[in-house]
Amino acid sequence: MARESRKWMVLVATIWIQAFTGTNLDFSSYSSDMKSALGISQVQLNYLSVASDFGKAFGWCSGVSLLYFPTWFVLFFAAFVGLFGYGLQWLVIHQIISLPYLLVLLLSLLSGCSICWFNTVCYVLCIKSFETNRALALSLSVSFNGLSAAIYNLVANSINPNDKKLYLLLNAVIPLITSIVSLPPITTRHLSNEPSPSDNHIPTNFYYLTALAVITGLYLLILNPISTNVPIARFVLSGAMFLLVVLPHLVRFDLEGSSVDKETETRSPNDFSDSESNDLFKDRVVVVLGEEHSTRVLIRSRDFWLYYVAYLCGGTLGLVYSNNLGQISESLGFHSDVGSLVSLYSACSFFGRLLSTTPEFFRHKIYYARTGWLALALIPTPIAFLLLVFSDSMATLVTATAMIGLSSGFVFSTAVSITSELFGPNRAGVNHNILITNIPIGSLLYSLLAALIYEANIGNSDKIAATRDGSTVCVGRDCYRDTFVWWWLISLLGLVSCSLLFLRTKATYKRIEKHRKHSTQTMLLKSFSSYDEG
Repeated sequence: MARESRKWMVLVATIWIQAFTGTNLDFSSYSSDMKSALGISQVQLNYLSVASDFGKAFGWCSGVSLLYFPTWFVLFFAAFVGLFGYGLQWLVIHQIISLPYLLVLLLSLLSGCSICWFNTVCYVLCIKSFETNRALALSLSVSFNGLSAAIYNLVANSINPNDKKLYLLLNAVIPLITSIVSLPPITTRHLSNEPSPSDNHIPTNFYYLTALAVITGLYLLILNPISTNVPIARFVLSGAMFLLVVLPHLVRFDLEGSSVDKETETRSPNDFSDSESNDLFKDRVVVVLGEEHSTRVLIRSRDFWLYYVAYLCGGTLGLVYSNNLGQISESLGFHSDVGSLVSLYSACSFFGRLLSTTPEFFRHKIYYARTGWLALALIPTPIAFLLLVFSDSMATLVTATAMIGLSSGFVFSTAVSITSELFGPNRAGVNHNILITNIPIGSLLYSLLAALIYEANIGNSDKIAATRDGSTVCVGRDCYRDTFVWWWLISLLGLVSCSLLFLRTKATYKRIEKHRKHSTQTMLLKSFSSYDEG
């Protein structure tokens, strides 16, 4: 009973951490003030954004740290790194202190590191606390990260809607407060694994928390746009805090267990009999589900690089699209709609993350390899870019943004589970951070590609150029059309890579699932036999 209570409180704590530490999502809110305070160009401002993404390149350090240090230490290290990085930037933007551009660039890098460390803590806590429904816990927790932008917007509007510099102070302080509040369930003594529920049973708590996530997302999506003054913002924020802080405590701390799942879940592929092992993994072509991969083995795996390319050309591409959404809409003549488009992408990204939990609820009716779900989730992205190539209407832009948001959100969420399944749960904190090194690489390459094409169109006789705030702006359909063509081709490469990964892993997924069901049935028969004998 004690372990059951603890693991649900751990899940609630990871939900809080994810919801209140997505500080990289509000950069556009204070970027103009930062540009003015530092007196830098638009290109230099973009480098600050890229530097934050490059913080993820050092995210593997958090996974390694969790192998040697307690979780609370890593959590507070992330909080204090963010406090230092964002806090000094807040002092710079208020011109309380003066720092050279290179140091501010380094501070952005540190801030990006803190975000990655928070995420790793959540991944590891979910993996260790949930054996049976690990993927569901991961997807549910990660989905709340998509709400961070809306939450920070509400907090800022509740204090001073006209002070955009306030976001940096909130980025520094709120994650530290969240870490303190989340500390009790995280530091509770880890109990030995007790029997978990049968894998044929999804605990009621998951249905409750998923429904709560949907309600919270819709609440913020509908009410956040009207929270433009202090009284309304505070009222809406109080409702959001009730949904995020109070209602999660209503999860039922009941012991939902039988002796079945411990047997089925804790057996790794290495525990199979020799005949099973020889039949299932004889060619060693497919990465064994649940087998631990060291860094050396990981980077030598062809499956990992197929996975890496799929993420790089899928989820990361969608993230870069969102970063360029302001200039894209401006070039198409929809500058006044930038805010609504960014909100649309954020909302769709959240629901895409939440949608990744769906396969778990229907797992026992329709079982499909998770890499197959990932491939299906990548399909909307090339379709969206193809629509943008042939049409520049507002309806097309809205549709494409929604499709890319749903697709990338699904990828971000389900990728954590895939990393754990393919390369082992114990090193997932390290291995997943190695995977997401593709984000800074993609951010740099894709943004550079878009910038070069954008600049090439400025000054051409058949393009319309305008000047705003001393900077030259490209206006017209052609400003991004070639970029969309390139992004369409890149997204197709991601889809092909993920399809190949699915083909290489589906047999293993199928056989492991068959073995799990067989073990479950065997244990149930043993349980009934013991009951009859008693």
